[in-house]
Amino acid sequence: MDIKRVATDAVTETIVMTVVQMDYKGQVAKRINEKMPLATVKGFRKGAVPKDLVEKQYGKAIKQEEVQKVVDLALERFVQSERLNLLGTPLPKVNEDFSWDAEELVFEYEIGLVPNFTLDLDAKNDIVKYVVTADDKLIDGQVERIQKQFGTAIPQEVVAADSDVTGTFTNEEKGINNATTIAADLFKDKATFDLFIGKKVGDVVTVNTKGLFEDDHQLMDVMKVSHDDVHGLDVDVNFTIEAINTAELAELNQELFDKLFGAGTISSLEELKAKIKEDAETQFAQQADQKLLGDVTEFLIESTKFDLPAEFLKKWLQTVGEKKLSPEEAEVEYARSEKGLRFQLIEGRAMAQSDIKITFEDLKTFTTKNICQQMAQFGQTNPTDEEVQGIVARVLSNQDEVKRLSDQVVAEKLLELFKEKANPTTKEVTYEEFIAASYGE
Repeated sequence: MDIKRVATDAVTETIVMTVVQMDYKGQVAKRINEKMPLATVKGFRKGAVPKDLVEKQYGKAIKQEEVQKVVDLALERFVQSERLNLLGTPLPKVNEDFSWDAEELVFEYEIGLVPNFTLDLDAKNDIVKYVVTADDKLIDGQVERIQKQFGTAIPQEVVAADSDVTGTFTNEEKGINNATTIAADLFKDKATFDLFIGKKVGDVVTVNTKGLFEDDHQLMDVMKVSHDDVHGLDVDVNFTIEAINTAELAELNQELFDKLFGAGTISSLEELKAKIKEDAETQFAQQADQKLLGDVTEFLIESTKFDLPAEFLKKWLQTVGEKKLSPEEAEVEYARSEKGLRFQLIEGRAMAQSDIKITFEDLKTFTTKNICQQMAQFGQTNPTDEEVQGIVARVLSNQDEVKRLSDQVVAEKLLELFKEKANPTTKEVTYEEFIAASYGE
C-alpha cells in the first residue's frame, strides 16, 4: 500500500491511500473459504456450492469489507506514525469515478490539523487585577441584614415607612416573575416607596423600571432581568403584595454571635464587622480571579493569531453527533464554538510551554480541599481524615466528576500562570466599582 500526504494549506491536508490486491487478496480468499461450508445457492446442497459461485455471490461484499478494514487500520497507524495532531477526525472524500473493480483502489481522506502558532504570555497588555474591598457601607448593610434575619417579624395590616414588603414583581412581556422583599431604601427615589404606603396584602402597585434603582444592575437581582435587558429597560411592572412586616432587630449580643459563627468565635460588634469583611473579601477575591482569568482569556484569543481549518471543521460538524447537521446548522455551530476552540488550543500550548501537568495527587488535593469547604458550610468543621478521604475516593471513582474537577484544577493552575506572566496592573476597588468594571461600564 502506498500512503502519502498532500497539503491543501497550512492546516488542511489530504491523505491519499492506494490499495493493491496484495493488501487484501489473502484475507478475501480466507473469508471465501470460510464461507463455502455455509453458502446456500439454489440447486446445490449446503456446503457443496462450487467456489466460483460462492465468489460470485459473496465475493464483492467480502472484498469491500476486507479492503475497508485494511484502509481503517492503515489510516490509524499512519496518523500515529506521522504524529499528526488532528482537529476532528479524517473525513472520506467522495470520488464519483471510484470503481471496486480497479486494479488499484484509491481512497482519500481530508484532515484538519492543529495550527502551529507562537504564544506570548508576556505580551504587553492593559489587564487589571482587581482587589475588591468591603467598605463600611457594605459591612453596615450586612450587619443590619443579620439583625433583620434573626430579629422578630411583626405582621402589619398596611404598609408603613419602616415596613418590609414581600411580594412578586411581574411583567408578562419581559417574562418577569420574581418573588422578593422590598423596603424604602431599595429605590433610587425614596418617593417611589410612597406608592406602597397604606396598601394591604393583595393590593397591586405598579412601578416603572427606568431609573428605579441607583444601579440598573439591581434589576438582575430584584426582578431577575438578564444583563442584556438591563440598560434602558422602560416597562411597567406590577408588584403584588403578599406579606407586610416590620422587623424588631435582633440584639447584637453573644447569643447571636455564637449562633452565627460558633461558640466563642467572636465577642463584639467590631469582631463581627471584621469577620464580615474577611468573609466578603474572600468571596470577592474568587470573583476577581474569575474576572482576571476571563480577561486574560479574551486578550490571548484576540492577540494570538492563527488559522483554523474552518471549512473542514464545518464539514466535520455535519457528520458527528446523533443529529446530523445541515450545512447551515454547521455554520452556526462553528461560529458558536470557534472562540472556545481557539482558547482550548491556547490553553494546551500554555500548559506545554510552561510544563504544567495535572497529576492524580493534584486532583486528590484539590478534591480534598473542596470537600472540606463543603463540609464546613454544613457545620462539620473538624471532620476526620478518614471521613474526608472516604468521600474523596467516592468522588474520584466517578469519571464525570474526575473530568469536571480536572478542568477546575487546570483553570486554577492557568490562573496562577497568568497572574505571573501577564503581570496585570493591580487596582483596589469597592464591590460596586468591581461590578461596574465586570460589565464593561
